[in-house]
Amino acid sequence: MGFRKEKDSMGEMTIPQNKLYGASTQRAIENFPISSLRFSRYFLQVFSWVKEACAQANLELGTLDPKLANAILEACAEIESGKRDDHFVVDVFQTGSGTSTNMNFNEVAANLANIKLGSKVGSHHPIHPNDHVNLEQSSNDIFPTVTHVAAACLVKVQLIPNLKKLERTLHKKTKEFESIVKVGRTHLQDATPISLGQEFSGYEEQIRKCIERIEKALPALFELAIGGTAVGTGINTHRDFGKRVTAHLAAKLKLPFIEASNHFEAQATKDGCLEMSGALRSLSVSFTKIANDIRWMACGPRAGFSELFLPEVQPGSSIMPGKVNPVIPESLLQVCAKVVGNDSTIVWGCASGSFELNTMMPVIAFCLLESAEILSNATETFDRLCIQGLRANSLRIAELLERNLMLATPLARVVGYDQAAEIAKKAYQENKTIREVALKVLTISAEKLDEILDPHQMVRPAKKK
Repeated sequence: MGFRKEKDSMGEMTIPQNKLYGASTQRAIENFPISSLRFSRYFLQVFSWVKEACAQANLELGTLDPKLANAILEACAEIESGKRDDHFVVDVFQTGSGTSTNMNFNEVAANLANIKLGSKVGSHHPIHPNDHVNLEQSSNDIFPTVTHVAAACLVKVQLIPNLKKLERTLHKKTKEFESIVKVGRTHLQDATPISLGQEFSGYEEQIRKCIERIEKALPALFELAIGGTAVGTGINTHRDFGKRVTAHLAAKLKLPFIEASNHFEAQATKDGCLEMSGALRSLSVSFTKIANDIRWMACGPRAGFSELFLPEVQPGSSIMPGKVNPVIPESLLQVCAKVVGNDSTIVWGCASGSFELNTMMPVIAFCLLESAEILSNATETFDRLCIQGLRANSLRIAELLERNLMLATPLARVVGYDQAAEIAKKAYQENKTIREVALKVLTISAEKLDEILDPHQMVRPAKKK
């Protein structure tokens, strides 16, 4: 492999001959040998969409020669296809504005365009990475624009539809389980009865409200910083540039992207990303509750509650034959832990930066997009491989319900709290049911007692007059 020499504003750099990036990217490689983390194929795809929109806007405004604009558009399409991914090499932990990633794109796109126009790699002629690919732009408005577009598309096109599908599945389970009455639990202790359908209606409502929260956070991502350039004033940019870029993106992606109402806010803060991350964190907390409840209800099969049968998707142990574990809920729980951790990083990142620029944009973008992606995938998997195939263990549920000491609760309205408590304690001490003890110590007929202790009536309290 040979090398070539290229110059930028800081001097000469040695670059592998077979690479399409230039001096600025090579500096980033040498300056940021921090991690193995790189921006995803999807992020590069969105970057190409935004750069295409910029080239189209420049073409329409007459600020870019049609021949050059078309070559840049072709280069962006080639990058979008994924054929040039190995030329995008900059670490996530880089300059806080994302300049290194932006220049990586500008240099690769410029070289691809120049090859199409008959020039050599590294010639910067006739297309220059800064003067033409980055025309009317700054990293300070391009990077937050790409972040917003990428996050909005992931959430709107993947995450929300997967959540709505899960909500529908939970609704089906709510109906399927509505007549199955079981032991309720508070503080991990036996409580008054509840139907399995009522429990699942709670999970269904959790997901519905999480969808609402996420949808409320979306409008902040639809506002794009493009057009603000360096500090939000739009210096070196046509006054209609931002509006035209956002119009192209809105038409292409069928989402209501608009130019930011205030460019100073759009570039100095990342509050829109923070708002969406908070909604994703809330979803993760809700998922943690749901996944843990399902693990508890399925624990066993002999020494636990064993109220639910989970779909068996893989062997659970490399040493214990026949063991099956709740692997899908466990996978989801790990995703939730990661998302909550990402949110902490995003909070810290959004609180950083001074004056006219947030300077933790790359890590904010990486964490937000990772959260949206893994939540989307985990939602689909949880729905398909766990919730859809859940079955109630009706025999075990009935057995536990019969022995539930908290069936004494409606007795309190008949004989008083203290005597009902004594009956519950006696039943526990003598390993008997509430009905067995109540028949002995109370003067209530068996028929009346059956009516009082009917668990189905306990889950459907009489309506207040």
